[in-house]
Amino acid sequence: MNTTVTDSPEPFVAEHVHRYLASDGEDGYLEGGMTNLLLTTLGRRSGQWRRTALFFTEDAGRLVLVASSAAMGPPRPPDWYLNLQATPEAFVQVRAEKYPVRARTARGAERERLWTLMATKAPIYQRHAAHSRWEIPVVVLERIDEEQST
Repeated sequence: MNTTVTDSPEPFVAEHVHRYLASDGEDGYLEGGMTNLLLTTLGRRSGQWRRTALFFTEDAGRLVLVASSAAMGPPRPPDWYLNLQATPEAFVQVRAEKYPVRARTARGAERERLWTLMATKAPIYQRHAAHSRWEIPVVVLERIDEEQST
């Protein structure tokens, strides 16, 4: 991806992203008691690339994210999730490795299994769910070849 990217407007997230980028993930991969990656999505309204840092885990070679807003935040998924719904192709950086992915929302038994996995590793999600008025989405990112990405 060779284009301009805008980092999260949240100062603490942008600072995390900058440390992660400057160190190829050496500083920022393990943060908040969890593994972290950088996710770059195409803005659904702006058409500009947007980057944020997120907790993740791996499951059968796929990356798993939880689309949770802060416990007292708006009763809707975060912008990065809405961007993925509009354009499921995105980019990740895990430590120094950068590659394209395709996102999908887990459903049914898969969602429940992955939710339990993430909520066990990052109990903050359990607190978010207790305050949420909607079912928090669980996102699966699957690596794609450069030729397959849009």
